[in-house]
Amino acid sequence: MHSPGHRFPAQERLAAGAQYIAGRLTRGTSGRTHAVVDPATGDAVYTYELAGRADVDAAVAAARAAFPGWAGATPGERSDALHRFAAVLAERAEEFARAESLQCGKPLKLTREFDVPGTIDNTAFFAGAARHLQGQSAGEYSGDHTSYVRREPIGVVGSIAPWNYPLQMAAWKILPAIAAGNTIVLKPAELTPLTSLLFAEAATAAGIPDGVVNIVTGTGREAGERLVGHPDVAMTSFTGSTAVGKRVAEVATATVKRLHLELGGKAPFVVFDDADLDAAVNGAVAGALINTGQDCTAATRAYVQRPLYEEFVARTAALMDTVRLGDPFAPGTDLGPLVSHAQRDRVAGFVERARAHARVVTGGEAPQGELKSGAYYRPTLVADAAQDSEIVQSEIFGPVLVVLPFDTDEEGIRLANDTPYGLAASAWSRDVYRANRATREIKAGCVWVNDHIPIISEMPHGGYKASGFGKDMSAYSFEEYTQIKHVMFDNTAVARKDWHRTIFGDR
Repeated sequence: MHSPGHRFPAQERLAAGAQYIAGRLTRGTSGRTHAVVDPATGDAVYTYELAGRADVDAAVAAARAAFPGWAGATPGERSDALHRFAAVLAERAEEFARAESLQCGKPLKLTREFDVPGTIDNTAFFAGAARHLQGQSAGEYSGDHTSYVRREPIGVVGSIAPWNYPLQMAAWKILPAIAAGNTIVLKPAELTPLTSLLFAEAATAAGIPDGVVNIVTGTGREAGERLVGHPDVAMTSFTGSTAVGKRVAEVATATVKRLHLELGGKAPFVVFDDADLDAAVNGAVAGALINTGQDCTAATRAYVQRPLYEEFVARTAALMDTVRLGDPFAPGTDLGPLVSHAQRDRVAGFVERARAHARVVTGGEAPQGELKSGAYYRPTLVADAAQDSEIVQSEIFGPVLVVLPFDTDEEGIRLANDTPYGLAASAWSRDVYRANRATREIKAGCVWVNDHIPIISEMPHGGYKASGFGKDMSAYSFEEYTQIKHVMFDNTAVARKDWHRTIFGDR
């Protein structure tokens, strides 16, 4: 297996600490330390002091102090800074790719070809979007009064990002917020802070003023709750589980904050009997195993119309068996470990409990040999589970695909909608009318047709139902980080006197 010391080029810089406040790295003040562990080996690669409440307060104060100047910058000035930011990220792309692979266990080819380029593209998108912070045109809607709408930044944003896509989720939180003129304090997951810290460093290197982007790395219970409940934080944006999202909403409500939640998912993958079976099988394996299944939009429930069911199960299992697990830094690796041994054990628990009522067709175990020390789990296909079972209804967040049959189109769509979640879905059919019906009737924030998983900066990402509300990426997310003000001018002194007289009479 690889030697982690050679794969973390920023280690010396980050020795200064895992808090990035007002443009510099500092050590946390909680009195407790935490280790970033390489999930491929179980080795600690970076140990840091966790943030305490005082660190959160300092970061919020820095963001609040930076807000007037950044909000007062012109859209063009913010746009120029974000273009420089994209250029810095591109220059440091390999450093980001290696750090992301190391802390998450992602294959390096995935971080090089997906995570890092996607983040650079998202930065470039919001550099352009910064110039389009528009209100509405002026007009006379009430007598001699002229009205128009201003769109303004909100203030200090407090964001919490998950461990499955640390770099991209940091970007999805930070970029629309600062493009709109806000300042931000981001809390990354304790397991995976490295690329969030590097991202903040890159923002400073691009000339974004100190205090606009701040990072606090601590526990959810201490740093997270303080950030969400802080009276000087005007908006909270959270990505994570639905259970934790409910707690975030509870804490944020106490100070009546703007709230944006991107929560869990349990994406259905609906295969009608006229689908291209080769494409569907390949799509199912790619969609289920992306990022070792640790993706809230991953294909987790495949509903296959009965004429194709058994062949789909057999061919999907056979293709899964060809997926190569291994060292994330090896060129031939298709699938890395889960983010931690605890997450691996959680996934294994779902599969073991399902054996009592369902068929584990392939996988369902951790590999042995040289991969034994890592948090690896074999790609797993489970068939014939009950619709109301735990493995169908709950988010697993691992390399596990459950396959169930359906008979009529109506049944397939009904089953697809039959979970609390509604983040993403896909429909597979050669019939455009059939596919269009599925996109209309499946309740999810994104429905792919004859594909599963791709995302683009120009289009929104966000869910229905227990998957939360609000959008990431696109101009829609840009609007999440602004507030609307109605401005109204009285055009004549006469009109003002008449209005006064209407309310108070002659005086």
